[in-house]
Amino acid sequence: MKIKICGLCREEDVSFANEAMPDFVGFVFAPSRRHVSPSQAARLRARLQEPIIPVGVFVNAAIAEIGALFADGVIAIAQLHGTEDTAYLRDLKARCAVPVIRAVPVEGPETLVPWQHKDPFADYLLLDSGPGGTGRPFQWDLLRSLKPALPYFLAGGITLDNLKEGLSYRPYGIDVSSGVETKGFKDRAKMIRLVRRVREDKP
Repeated sequence: MKIKICGLCREEDVSFANEAMPDFVGFVFAPSRRHVSPSQAARLRARLQEPIIPVGVFVNAAIAEIGALFADGVIAIAQLHGTEDTAYLRDLKARCAVPVIRAVPVEGPETLVPWQHKDPFADYLLLDSGPGGTGRPFQWDLLRSLKPALPYFLAGGITLDNLKEGLSYRPYGIDVSSGVETKGFKDRAKMIRLVRRVREDKP
């Protein structure tokens, strides 16, 4: 199972990630207390060890901005949390070959029904509560009967305390941010502990 730790915004966050070695890390370009500018992200990306994959988190960003970050190697995947429609995604894919994680706010079973069919312009889904960054889980047991057609990351309020339950749904990956923080900052010990627990989990 894949692990994504989102919201890296300090050099020490990258150092902690290099030690913990998740599969993906996220740089937030949308308005957020974890926001980074393209130049900040480039500096953090330069410190990131291979094979950790950098993901850019956007909300209705200009396609040119995403394309430039992808072309420069600052990000390898775009995670979209806004109202980006099919026309936007088609244009993005036409301009660059960036893989796309499409965020889905899960508010009830009706939210998941459309995702029983594949989206031709998304490579992965990210299932979260609300628009993202809420720090609370949605009704995870919906996934027992409504499995998305695309590989999905489970997000929203995942912590060391509820990690085992989240893993039981066998998502493609988990996405964690505040769950590995202490007082609003990434916590080295929590990051290492979470990655270790996921790696030790067996299907």
